[in-house]
Amino acid sequence: MIADFSAPYALPRCKSKHSDLQGISPETVSNLIRGEYSEVIDNYVIVDCRYPYEYEGGHIQGAQNIYTKSDIFDRFMKSDEFTSKAVDSNKKNVIIFHCEFSSERGPKMCRYLRESDRKENADQYPRLTYPEIYILEGGYKAFYEHESSQCTPQTYKPMLHADHSQDLKHFRAKTKSMNGSRCNRRRMLRC
Repeated sequence: MIADFSAPYALPRCKSKHSDLQGISPETVSNLIRGEYSEVIDNYVIVDCRYPYEYEGGHIQGAQNIYTKSDIFDRFMKSDEFTSKAVDSNKKNVIIFHCEFSSERGPKMCRYLRESDRKENADQYPRLTYPEIYILEGGYKAFYEHESSQCTPQTYKPMLHADHSQDLKHFRAKTKSMNGSRCNRRRMLRC
């Protein structure tokens, strides 16, 4: 059942390396983009949690580049733009998070949205504004390897790309300050 216990998941799930998150495969995301789940999915948002230089170096078609907690909160908790787009109340709105490998940044933002949603709806437990959120297993790297034709541009720029060492330092500092957290170097290299 989805997180508010109201219905089964709309998308096929795969085993996730994050036991608290629902994983979906690159193939499922590719099929979603192609419209293969249009009978059960009304709207979807793919949230690319990578840094802007990674996103600009290649991203999933239609993905939104949101990489700080404050931007996640503003986009999903302060605005009803996504939920108000629902046309068919029998269909679902889903959010898919990812980063380069979906090891650190994507899962962290996914958990943050779930936590914010739970707090926002605490008086109506188990109701959630976003009961169906997923993590793309393997991240952008796996998706690019599976379906580069659905990437714009059709390239892949890793976080540790040599041409972007200064950008990496800048965005790490920005996300640390905006997220209000401290992150050690060893953990950041896994994201």
